[in-house]
Amino acid sequence: MKYLIVGLGNIGDEYANTRHNIGFIILDALAKSFDVKFTLERHAFQSEAKFKGRTLIMIKPTTYMNLSGKALKYWMQKENIPIENVLIVVDDIALPTGALRLKSKGHDGGHNGLIHIIETLNSIEFPRFRIGIGNDFAKGFQVNYVLGKWTKEEESIFIERIDIAVEMIKSFTAIGIDRTMNLFNNK
Repeated sequence: MKYLIVGLGNIGDEYANTRHNIGFIILDALAKSFDVKFTLERHAFQSEAKFKGRTLIMIKPTTYMNLSGKALKYWMQKENIPIENVLIVVDDIALPTGALRLKSKGHDGGHNGLIHIIETLNSIEFPRFRIGIGNDFAKGFQVNYVLGKWTKEEESIFIERIDIAVEMIKSFTAIGIDRTMNLFNNK
């Protein structure tokens, strides 16, 4: 059984360690837990690992956030992975900093990466893993906030949460989204 784990973010040094790139950060930690590395492939940095009899295809799209659906669709087709075995790892300003939430489906919440994925798949019926980045910004400064670097306080919160996020992704592939949501959401 194959799973496609997609961490959303933007490529380039100017985006490294920004709130919007938490998907990339989580996927780097997931790959490290399996002792595998990413290589540049078509539309994404890609890595692969085995876990409990399953194959995890991990991608960090190189299409930039606003065209994330392009990389997702390519890898779903290339690896013949059904939508229910896809997990999108995404930042979310609607959740407090460090909150971790799995959802089996949902709308875009104004997130450009999710907007493009929904348009590309013509569906809201796909699992997503929302990572709370908070919303401590003045009106009109959302872009500056999400593309901004972590504060020391935020960093300390996320360092503790990254290992839990990795365990949640592994759990999703091993026991499914419903049981994983029951185990981890709201904890």
